[in-house]
Amino acid sequence: MTALTLSTAAVPGLRADAIVIGVAKDSASKSGGPVVAPGAEAVDQAYDGGLAGVLETLGASGAEGEVTKLPAPAGFKAPLVVAVGLGAQPEKDAGYDTEALRKAAGVAARTLAGVKKAAFALPLTDAADAGAVAEGVLLGAYSFDAYKERGKDAKNGKAPLAEAALLGGKPRDKAYKAAVERAVAVAEELNRARDLVNTPPNDLNPEAFAAVAQAAAKEHGIKVQVLDEKALTKGGYGGILGVGAGSASGPRLVKLSYTSSKAKKHLALVGKGITYDSGGISLKPAGHNETMKCDMSGAAAVFAAVVAAARLGLEVNITGWLALAENMPSGSATRPGDVLRMYSGKTVEVLNTDAEGRLVLADALWAASQEKPDAIVDVATLTGAMMLALGSRTFGVMANDDAFRSAVHEAAEEVGEPAWPMPLPEHLRKGMDSATADIANMGERMGGGLVAGLFLREFVGEGITWAHLDIAGPAFNEGGPFGYTPKGGTGSAVRTLVRVAELAASGDLG
Repeated sequence: MTALTLSTAAVPGLRADAIVIGVAKDSASKSGGPVVAPGAEAVDQAYDGGLAGVLETLGASGAEGEVTKLPAPAGFKAPLVVAVGLGAQPEKDAGYDTEALRKAAGVAARTLAGVKKAAFALPLTDAADAGAVAEGVLLGAYSFDAYKERGKDAKNGKAPLAEAALLGGKPRDKAYKAAVERAVAVAEELNRARDLVNTPPNDLNPEAFAAVAQAAAKEHGIKVQVLDEKALTKGGYGGILGVGAGSASGPRLVKLSYTSSKAKKHLALVGKGITYDSGGISLKPAGHNETMKCDMSGAAAVFAAVVAAARLGLEVNITGWLALAENMPSGSATRPGDVLRMYSGKTVEVLNTDAEGRLVLADALWAASQEKPDAIVDVATLTGAMMLALGSRTFGVMANDDAFRSAVHEAAEEVGEPAWPMPLPEHLRKGMDSATADIANMGERMGGGLVAGLFLREFVGEGITWAHLDIAGPAFNEGGPFGYTPKGGTGSAVRTLVRVAELAASGDLG
């Protein structure tokens, strides 16, 4: 993990391998040329106030994600200046958006792989900006190299940025220190979620995931309970058992309990944890199996959020439920047409074994409901339909309460996770009627993501406020890295869940 420090050192004399500065697009100019952002005054002065012109000559425009490298001015201890685009220049007297700072820091950190120390001289107007830059650095520097020779990127041989100094960060200011400490806790746990998502399924089965959760719980004072096959059978968890029936690796239900003596609210988080999804008997077609190690991203997000909340000492009680199973075809696997009796007592006709996430979530949602929390939020890579609706970078938010859905959506946008509120149309419920069981696990094809949400709603206890996040799109990035988002596991929804927990702790959650 990249080491972070707050520094008030003067840029010219700072010993580092690179200095990162911000560049914006000039909103006042018709040409839209680059403008040097605050924080880089010393660098601009060393260029006799002509740094913007130099950057423009080198082709820089200040566009978001753009990186321009140039030699540092004479007399600087650092040999390199890295100018990173911030996007449009804000209006006069307005600061830069925290997400723009987070993305710029992430791009710079990723670009500086192989560098020992970099100084970040990005525009900081308050502690929130410092936290955003810190978060961007730590998320952008992420690298999953556990399976590569010598623990580094085998392609270019570069290790992640080792150290980052945040200039202008007021190291003795309590607000700045708190913002950076929060960023470190959240980013470290988010990166742990990324590690879990990226781990091959032959090494991360339900039992192994449960062991990781147990170790982290012990480290951070979180109570943990793990239900294995025998306990699940005794308890009547037909959904989780049905999904895991075809695998040699048995399913698990992990309960993580973080409590605060000052808590006035209880928040339950439920995560889908299919450590590998072949589709079961309803086998996925060729080309759709290769990334299915990511189907436990919801459980990874819940796990990371609970641990982050414990590290931050949030004044809210949080129970995390990880519904873990491997969905495989075999002679013992659940078949299309089988009927499962769920933990709630309801029966479900399984029409498609590849609609398995809603089955494990249903059991976990009912288990969470028995504790009568103030609210439940579930997270899942649930439907391809949500990707068709919202693309690969935005997750959908559904809920049984409009105000709560809005609050969760706003929390996601606040922390920089693109999300969109989605409806739960009542007319779609009829499509899941079954002549054999209480409900079928499939309904109308059109609006499939909404149908899945309606199915889950059936297993939320009466009177409990609930939201469902379908992160099928943003959970796993199959394209190239962008901003602070790497290729592979992204840790989607971790920051949203932490923010929701903070709002619950403060009494500001709708």
